[in-house]
Amino acid sequence: MHRTIQPLCRRSTYSGAVFAFTGAAMNVFLLPFALVPVGLWEVPSASLRTALFAAAMVALIVLLGLPRATRLISVSLANRLLGAELPEPAKHPLSRWSTRLRTSVWLQLHVGLGGLSTGLVLLLLMAGLVLPATWLSGGDRIACFGLSVDIVPGWRGAWVWPAAAAALVVSVQTCAAATAFLRVMAQRLLGHSAAERLAELEERQLILAQRNRLAQELHDSIGHTLTASTIQAAVAGELLEADPDAARRALRSIEESSRSALDDLDHVLGTLREEASATAPERTLANVNDLFERIRQAGTELQVDIVGDLTHVPTTVSREAYRIVQEGLTNAMRHGDQAVPVAVTVSADIAWLEIVVVNAISGRHSAATRTGGGRGLVGVTERVRLLRGEVVAGPAATDPDRPETTMPRLVGGGCWKLVVRVPLRLAA
Repeated sequence: MHRTIQPLCRRSTYSGAVFAFTGAAMNVFLLPFALVPVGLWEVPSASLRTALFAAAMVALIVLLGLPRATRLISVSLANRLLGAELPEPAKHPLSRWSTRLRTSVWLQLHVGLGGLSTGLVLLLLMAGLVLPATWLSGGDRIACFGLSVDIVPGWRGAWVWPAAAAALVVSVQTCAAATAFLRVMAQRLLGHSAAERLAELEERQLILAQRNRLAQELHDSIGHTLTASTIQAAVAGELLEADPDAARRALRSIEESSRSALDDLDHVLGTLREEASATAPERTLANVNDLFERIRQAGTELQVDIVGDLTHVPTTVSREAYRIVQEGLTNAMRHGDQAVPVAVTVSADIAWLEIVVVNAISGRHSAATRTGGGRGLVGVTERVRLLRGEVVAGPAATDPDRPETTMPRLVGGGCWKLVVRVPLRLAA
């Protein structure tokens, strides 16, 4: 008994009835258009006229299911009235025609089952009202669809009351059953297909990869700026009275670095907010001298050796190489000893691009404390891996085989060395 009465208390039962009613209303709307071919062609047989009318109805529903707006409306109605929780229709072109076909099938089901269940519910409701009303009015004969029943007054006709109650309960059960069935079919016909789910997953992976890339860009840019600004602020504080001009230069350098970091931050936030006007600041090896100048203004002595023509490096590699040099210098400034210079070598030939950053290890940051690496080194490794290159980072002694200009003069012989090699032919 509980299962019989329970649908009476569910809101979905009545919202499903409204949904079925919309399918019946579509029948009424399409009916005049489906009767046009029947009126134009003189078909002598009634069965042929019925078949022609049915074919016209099917064709109209198929055409109605082709526009994407129809699927959007169908999904919205199913979510609101059936509680289907369907996702927004996919826009992937590979699933366009299969999606339209499934939309047409859904409309056929909606119109057909909606009209059938609405007619049955209305018939049951009418029986539930007419039977008691006829008994109360003194009895009469009721005829419907070729069937007739005599209702007599008195206790012999009291059966109309349980019959009316049964008709009302069956009408509610019909609504509940139609709602449940349409909800299941909505998931299959209005939900995403396998191709759409795969396309959605690929798109989500691309978005996550892009956001990870933006986070890496932000880490490199802001991390470098904060490190350089901290050192420059310390230098400016020490030189404020002894050398005001040098202090002002350090403060101007902080201003320029901060403005550059704000540009990067604006780009990242604009992309995350999906603003089309956001343009990425493209910095490549062509801008590496500006980076070196900012490092020197921060008070770090920098030895730079550029070998080969960097303008021939492919743009993709050049952009990543700039970030690698930036991150290497940031780590050197953060962990190195300011009393000794940092050496940077950028060399390019036909086949390879090589970047070497060497700095002395201070007492506060020994080789042991840096062996594990940090997020900066992880970011460098990810960039190099994407470019099919190789990276080596770790403590090293001075290399006697290299020219003196490429290695800092170290106290005690200990240093931290970052070496990156990227193939250029593969990248091009």
